[in-house]
Amino acid sequence: MNSIRVRIGVLGLALLAGLSAPTAGAAASEAAPAPTVEEQRLDRTVPQEILRRSGFDAPATEFARDLDAASSYAQARRIVVREGSALWRRAVERAQGRGPTGGDLSRDDDRPLYWARLSMTRDVRTWQPEFALSETQRAALLDALERGSRGQTDIVPHSRLRSSGGTPIAQGKGIRRILVTGFDPFTLDRDIRISNPSGATALALDGTVIETADGPARVETAVFPVRWRDFADGTVERTLRPYLRQVDLFTTVSQGRVGRFDVERTNGAWRGGFGDNENVSRTETIPVADPASQPQWTSTTLPYEEIVAADTGRFPVYDNTSVTEIPAGGTQAVVRPDGPTPGSSARAGGGGDYLSNEIAYRATLLRDRLGLHDVLPGGHVHTPVLQFGAGNTDPATGSVTDPEFVRNRLDIIAQVRTILKVAAGSPVTS
Repeated sequence: MNSIRVRIGVLGLALLAGLSAPTAGAAASEAAPAPTVEEQRLDRTVPQEILRRSGFDAPATEFARDLDAASSYAQARRIVVREGSALWRRAVERAQGRGPTGGDLSRDDDRPLYWARLSMTRDVRTWQPEFALSETQRAALLDALERGSRGQTDIVPHSRLRSSGGTPIAQGKGIRRILVTGFDPFTLDRDIRISNPSGATALALDGTVIETADGPARVETAVFPVRWRDFADGTVERTLRPYLRQVDLFTTVSQGRVGRFDVERTNGAWRGGFGDNENVSRTETIPVADPASQPQWTSTTLPYEEIVAADTGRFPVYDNTSVTEIPAGGTQAVVRPDGPTPGSSARAGGGGDYLSNEIAYRATLLRDRLGLHDVLPGGHVHTPVLQFGAGNTDPATGSVTDPEFVRNRLDIIAQVRTILKVAAGSPVTS
């Protein structure tokens, strides 16, 4: 019996020693997750060509090297924060004609940022450092990288604005503020070459100044993922809430229908289930904080009449009033061309039932909950679908770009800029 106790005691001490001793390499961290569906597309031919032809393969490679050299979580976080913001600035500068082109892809292309970011998030997600890294810490690194590389942490507070001469501009004087959001490319399993003109617009306009009827207005932008989970986690509200009281106009922008712009009059509180960039589907009421006070509908306060009447570019612009609802007391969804009826339940806003509608709903609901409905113009603009040239429509055999594709994207960017100019010089619409 005593010998058994001794053996058990020795075994117990050995186990305790093993638990308490630091372990090198991969065993020190919790098991790294596998790449996401979105990240797994990265190794296909088209993404690699886009990265190579834009020079955005270089920052992704440098990031992986720096991350592997990190010897602590604090050091890794500094690298992630620094390189995420640097990637956003590099994309903005390329889009606005500053710095090297990095390759023969046109500067207006939003796709290098998208694929470089995925390369970096995959590196963080699968990284096995030489120190213990918890699941919570890895998630925090991914969050910091996502936010920084999307411009969400780069929005300039009004108190930090400076004139062209470098002197501070007093809040409320001299320059107005416009906040614009765009999206990543999506439906990539249909055509992995896809670009999103709303993301390209965000890069082209960030930090620029637009001359409006009421004077100069500086544009600040950010880009959002096409993922249901990020929206449920509050990424829209977390990004926009600090700034809505500081801006004079906000516009969420996304890609919509072929050959036309739409100013979406009404947004609905419903997710229609279309698969996102992770091939995840959600069919439910949009999840928000304080659901007990959640309205079925929110409305634009953009000056839609002035926008539609103005000559803003080659694509027609429509005031889209249609929604899909279940009428009060009913059970079947009905399309209403002139907007929702009292007491109805939303099934699609003017912008549909996907994340375009959801960002518009969340942003305008936040505006209303902050008490800004009557004073802050804000809402959603859908751009035309960005199309390839007539001889380049086959995803399997087509090239990643062509002259008509570039022309269409440049024209859409220019027209969004003019729409903002009109909207910033017009009164709020209630």
